[in-house]
Parts: sequence; structure tokens; C-alpha cells
Amino acid sequence: MEKYKRSLLPTMVPICLISLIFTFCFTPTIAKEKESLGSNLQTYIVHIERPEGGVSTDSVELNNWYNSFLPASTASSGQKQRMVHSYRNVITGFAAKLTAEEVKIMGNKQGFISAHPEKIFPLHTTHSTQFLGLHKSLGLWKHSSYGKGVIIGVLDTGITPGHPSFSDKGMPPPPAKWKGKCEFNVTACNNKLIGARNFFPSYETGKIEPPFDLVGHGTHTASTAAGNFVEQANVFGQANGTAVGVAPWAHLAIYQVCSDFRCSESSILAAMDAAVEDGVDVLSLSLGGGSSPFYADGIAVGAFGAIQNGVFVSCSAGNTGPFNASLSNEAPWILTVGASTIDRSIIATARLGNGADLEGESLFQPKDFPPTLLPLVYAGANGKESSAFCEPASLNGTDVQGKIVLCERGGLVSRIGKGQTVKDAGGAAMILMNNDINGYSTLADPHVLPATHVSYAAGLRIKDYINSTSIPTATILFNGTVIGKPSAPEVTSFSSRGPSMASPGILKPDIIGPGVSILAAWPVSVENNTNTKSTFNIISGTSMSCPHLSGVAALLKSSHPDWSPAAIKSAMMTTTDIVNLEGKPIIDERLLPADIFAIGAGHVNPSRANDPGLVFDIQPDDYIPYLCGLNYTDRELAILVQRKVKCSEISSIKEAQLNYPSFSLTLGSGAQTYTRTVTNVGQPNSLYKSLIFVPQGVEVEITPSALQFNEANQKASFAVTFRRTSYGGNRQDMPFAQGYIKWSSDQHSVRIPLVVIFE
Repeated sequence: MEKYKRSLLPTMVPICLISLIFTFCFTPTIAKEKESLGSNLQTYIVHIERPEGGVSTDSVELNNWYNSFLPASTASSGQKQRMVHSYRNVITGFAAKLTAEEVKIMGNKQGFISAHPEKIFPLHTTHSTQFLGLHKSLGLWKHSSYGKGVIIGVLDTGITPGHPSFSDKGMPPPPAKWKGKCEFNVTACNNKLIGARNFFPSYETGKIEPPFDLVGHGTHTASTAAGNFVEQANVFGQANGTAVGVAPWAHLAIYQVCSDFRCSESSILAAMDAAVEDGVDVLSLSLGGGSSPFYADGIAVGAFGAIQNGVFVSCSAGNTGPFNASLSNEAPWILTVGASTIDRSIIATARLGNGADLEGESLFQPKDFPPTLLPLVYAGANGKESSAFCEPASLNGTDVQGKIVLCERGGLVSRIGKGQTVKDAGGAAMILMNNDINGYSTLADPHVLPATHVSYAAGLRIKDYINSTSIPTATILFNGTVIGKPSAPEVTSFSSRGPSMASPGILKPDIIGPGVSILAAWPVSVENNTNTKSTFNIISGTSMSCPHLSGVAALLKSSHPDWSPAAIKSAMMTTTDIVNLEGKPIIDERLLPADIFAIGAGHVNPSRANDPGLVFDIQPDDYIPYLCGLNYTDRELAILVQRKVKCSEISSIKEAQLNYPSFSLTLGSGAQTYTRTVTNVGQPNSLYKSLIFVPQGVEVEITPSALQFNEANQKASFAVTFRRTSYGGNRQDMPFAQGYIKWSSDQHSVRIPLVVIFE
């Protein structure tokens, strides 16, 4: 296939949701209210100082403090109608419907910090548990009691109560700390689905309805994280087996913050605020809005408030890969999750008239499609781009009746929509070829006609064949579900890549996990089968990888209830896999070794994460010197930490000095030294020795080279010095180099990824 160069400079691309049928592309927008509320009214997120004197978060006094910032003129229209959400835990402030002039006046009041119009975020849209090494009555599932006692809060499009994946069979009641509520009727919630709330008002009525999932995305992500065991789960008869979430006995608390594929910032903050109050342990957000400074990123702000309350936060990295610097959810207190394949494929092979077989994928596997060769045509033969992309009505006037049509990926139509265009024009089947950017990353979709999705390289071969003969022919052979692909896991093309724009000195994404062709619960049957409630779907996206890691976090929290969010994150990051099933480096959509900005620390290994040996812990206040080092103002810092802090009175640190389980630094001619502190969570008496896999063009020195521990929870520190060698790279030919440090004892191996960007 054609090679393309990758720059470390950001590429301006829209934010896309890659899911079942559509590829939704968004750029974060400022949400405006309906005309009925006045064309000048918008929902603003308002940050204010917490009142002095220890005001309780549930007091009337706090509400009065918030209301005092609303313009007096709102009294006639009703302050209640203007106040959208009042926050108490993850931020200090509120969301209200205001005009720009009212916000300007509000800015003169003592205690005001900042206000901005809310953003609208897009969503980032089983065999996977077996692929992760989770097995009944063995290993981590047994050790963690399947996540028993842990509460996962899922912020998404709602839930489908009554689905078998949300059965509470074998589950105890929720823990005593649970304070949430269920907005369904009494019977819809149970010991699995312990809470369900909606924070996103209906566009049609403006009212808050029960959080029924009308999209499917939330049902899918919730069951991926913590769905109970459901036997004989499949879609179109494919991927048949037992569907189960990563933490099947964890409790689920659902917070609807999205309508269709739009998620409002004010609703997200309100849900995070409520989740902390309700007593969740893990927050899972498969949504995001691109890169922003952390104080201007509602998810980052809410997540900081969550970790201040001991809540682990897992977020999707985004679906705008393979472009570099395309990440969402970059804050170091968030686990940023990229997407990879599992070893299961649903195969559909394009067989050409010259005998060539080109493997692709399709979820729709018709049993009655004849193996006989049919005429093959290229949709773009007329020279029109719209026809090549099989956009709606673009094949009108083109003779495709009874033929197999080759369509190209791209344009403003979904993969399945292209098949609908072919079907409407009378085509018998479709071969969908990738563009060069997506390379070898193919997806199994529920197409509306016989189809296969093939790689860019395969598509070029098909084009060459069509041009080589006057009577090109082809057929599609449907081979069904195949398990055991040795190159798994692979980083998929859509998974967003680093480096982080908001904080280049923190390596992102943190980790990758299963996010391609994931089978999980769905509100309705995609096969139009009305005789079962056991409905599932297979979709792809970092939306799917995020809940896998949320489930792993729940298992670790159950197994190690005293671990902090940072310790759980460290355990996952330092125990990853960086090779595939056949022991070779994990590859990307080009079939080349995936770089560190694609895989982060590597692919999650839940069982090893349960016994990491050492962890890199970070307490919430440890982030303050780091944030000061980002040159945030005191007002910007107060938005995050919810109290007055003066950076002038704090010794700020460089980003790479944060006690993070990875290194990311920009290196010039001088040496740079950074320290790390680890905590022994393994055997009391342990000796760890260091091993350096040195990045090309860099000298790395560790002091001391060995760490001796004599008791559990003992801490030890080490320093790492980086120097550029005479063979160091440059921004044009070798913009960065990667490697890792490994601390090894008799029983543990702790790997710390590192990347050096050359000045």
C-alpha cells in the first residue's frame, strides 16, 4: 500500500463517532438554546469560588450563594428556569441560561472565576473477555469476585432495563454507601442496575424523561463494562458464545448525558457531580471533544473533582486517528484508552475472476448468496468522486443491475449507507475498499446486502484486475467467525494518537484495549427478530475500548480496595503487553510496528495488573505543582482544584517530573533528569534491578540501578537522566525515539515506556 508520512504537528480533523451504521463527525460546538428561550440565551458553565466558612455541599446556603450570581432581572422570569444544574462535588459552580451581557456583569461580582458557553461533545463510537485472559472461577475473576461490591458509573445515552445482560442473578445488594436513585419504575432496577438518571432534557419537550436508551451506545458500553453472563449471544448467528462484561458482578449506575450522539457539557458535569455524591467507584465516559487546556475541558475538570473523591475515571481517546495529536481526554488524572483488535474476525472473502482471493470482513453473512461469479464494476468509473464513494443517488443512470459494485471508503456517507446506494441502484453485492489512511483496518458491519470490507491494498488489486480485462467478474465467499488471528491485537486506524497537545510532557494515550467488532447488549434486534429480549450488536470505536478498561479498573478496585485511582492506573500501565499473540511487536493499520503514540504503555493485561509489584502513586494535590508548571493562572487553577492556590508560593515542576508511570520529554543539547517514586505492593522483601531499552540517539542513566524493599507499601525513589548523543534524531528525519525502562524482581516486571521528542 502507499506509505504516508506522519508529523508530530497537529492535524485539524473533525471528531468522529465510529459505530454500528454511521460515522458521525463533529467539531466541538457551542450549544445554543432553542428560539423559544430567546435567541440570546445560551447555557453557560460558571465557575465561582467556594464560599468561606465551610459551607456544606447539601446546604441551602450553598444554593443561595449560587443564586446570588444570577442577574436580578431573572426574578421575573424565574431563577429556577435559568438555573440548569447546580454542582456540589466535581466543580464549584453552576450551569445557567444567560446572555453574554449578563455574564459580563456577573464577572464583576466577588467570588466569580470564569464562565464559558457549554460545549457539545460527541460520543466515541464476547470473546473479548477471553482474549483478555478472564476465565470463570480462575485468576483475576476469582480473586476479585468478578468485581463484586464495586459500582461503575456509565455516562452515555442511557440504558435498556430488562435486557438479560443487566440481570442481577448471583449478585448481592449494592453496598451501604450507595445513595443513588432509579428514575425507572420500581421493577426496572435491581441489584445489577442499581441506579439510572437522566441529565439531558428532551429536545422535543424540554422535559427530563426516564433514561431509556434510544440509541444503543449506552446499553452497549454498560454491558461491555459489567454485563452479566448471557449464553448463546450472537448477531446474525456470528460470534456466538457467552456475552459477559469485564466485571460481571459489579453494579451499574447509569447517567444519561446524551441525546442521539450529542452530549452536553453541563449534563456531563451534573452527572459526574451526582455520581460522586451517589458513591460510584469508577466513572466510564465514551465521549470527548478534542484537545483543550484542562481548565477549559469540562470532562477534565469534572474528572479532577472525581479523583479528589477517590473515583477512578476512564475515558475514550477518540476516533480521529491515525492522525497524530488527535486525542481527547488527555488529562493525567484520566485513563485515556485507545482501541485495538481482538483475535476474532468475521470473514467475507472477495474472489475475483482471475482466481485471486482477497480477505475482508462483514457481519452480514447470507447463506443463500451464490458462489457463482457475477459481473464486477467500479462505482467511480465515470470519474465522479461521489460515485466512487457510492453516495446516495450517485449510481443513478449507471448499469449496476445484478452486479458486484466496488465502492471506496470516504465521502459523507457511512459504510452501510454505501451499500444502501448499491442496493437502491439494483446492485447484487458490494466490495468496500479502504482509503490509504485506513490501510489494513477493516470492520465487520451489518450490511444491507451481501458485502465485504477489504483493505486499501486489496482494493488496489481489485481496481487493477478490473482494468486488466473487458469482462471482470467476482463473487463473495462468506466464511463466518474465525478465532485465533495471530497478529492480534492490532491498533486500528481510527484510534486517536498522541502526542498530547494539552500537555506534551505526559505520554498519551495511556493504554489500548479491545475496541473493534465488540459484541455487547443492544436495545433492539438488528435482525428484526421480535421474539427475543436477548438482543446484541457488534460495533467498533474507542467507545468500546473505554468500558473494557473501566471494567478492569472495577476488578482491581474489588481486589485492592485501598488502592488510589492513580495506583490502579499505574498497575494497568506497567503490566501491559507490547507484543501480539505470535510474540511480535503490535502493529498498526499499515502492518508496521505501532509507535508509542498509538499504543501508549501497550495493551492491557488484567491478570498481570492485579499483581504489578510496584505502583506509581499520585495524590490529587500532587498535580498542583504540575499544573503550575503548565503556566496556568491562579484563577485557571482554582477551576480545577476548587480552592484558592497561588502558584507563586509553590515550587512548580516540569510535566515530565510528575510521578507518572511513563516518560515524555522534549530533548535538546542539555541533559535532563527526572525522578520517580514507587510503592512496593508486592512481596515485602524484594530486590528490583533496572534494565534500559535505550531510545535511538539518547543516553539514559538510572540512579540507583537497584531498589531494595524490606516491607509492604515501602517507597523508594530513582532518578533518570537523558542525554542526546551525536546520533540523536532531528525533527525532519527522526522527530522522536522511544524505548522503556524495566524494573525486574524474581516475581515481577514493571515496564515504564518513554519517548523523547527531539528539538
